[in-house]
Amino acid sequence: MADLKLHKVRGNLKELKLRRMDELLPDYLREAERQELGLLDAMDGLTTEELCAKRERALNHRLKKARFPFVKTIEGFDFSFQPSISKRQIMELSNLGFVERKENLVLLGPPGVGKTHLSIALGILACRAGYSTIFYTADELLQWLISSLADNSQGEKLRRLSRFQVLIIDEIGYLPLNKVAANLFFQLVSCRYEKASIILTSNKSFSSWGELFSDSVIATAILDRLLHHAVVINIKGESYRLKDKRKILVDKERSNG
Repeated sequence: MADLKLHKVRGNLKELKLRRMDELLPDYLREAERQELGLLDAMDGLTTEELCAKRERALNHRLKKARFPFVKTIEGFDFSFQPSISKRQIMELSNLGFVERKENLVLLGPPGVGKTHLSIALGILACRAGYSTIFYTADELLQWLISSLADNSQGEKLRRLSRFQVLIIDEIGYLPLNKVAANLFFQLVSCRYEKASIILTSNKSFSSWGELFSDSVIATAILDRLLHHAVVINIKGESYRLKDKRKILVDKERSNG
């Protein structure tokens, strides 16, 4: 009789899609009997396990949907190599208050100084905190939006992007934008303005955005919306990616000398 009841309960758990509870139920029943636990204690343990598993599945789904090209963490960032970055400020940003306030974050600086690392690290933290997040390079994002002009689906794609609580746009400025791309970028920034956060990285100072967007008027309009509620971090320093190569060259010169 006990086996029949256990089979029925596990069947109910499967139908309810409580997979973790179904998996752990036999062990919990044996442990409850061994320790003389009450039903409430056993249910507390089982439901806690199920909730943890559900949160883990949701996190994995958000991370997969975010499209991060690789995993980076705040702990893995070498602040000693980039003294122009305030560790205190980055740790404050990692609390994600700016996401809650629907503010933007703009990271400026030359290639290799850690802009992408920090943007991904903050994006992963946003996923862990339950925020819907997505990562694009500026080029792939704009190419995707431009392709929508062929079937007039740009409105739907912009609405889809506006639903993410955090949109990461990496490497704006590496390639010049024509007026069509500039207009689409303006529409994207406008539809997210005061509604959701953008984390943006760029190798171009704001004074160069008129040239970047092939139109100083639209560049000003973009910056007006992007920076109205924003944290801007200017990173000055050498490329982290080149530091090891530079050390090898220096050591080689010394040995030859």
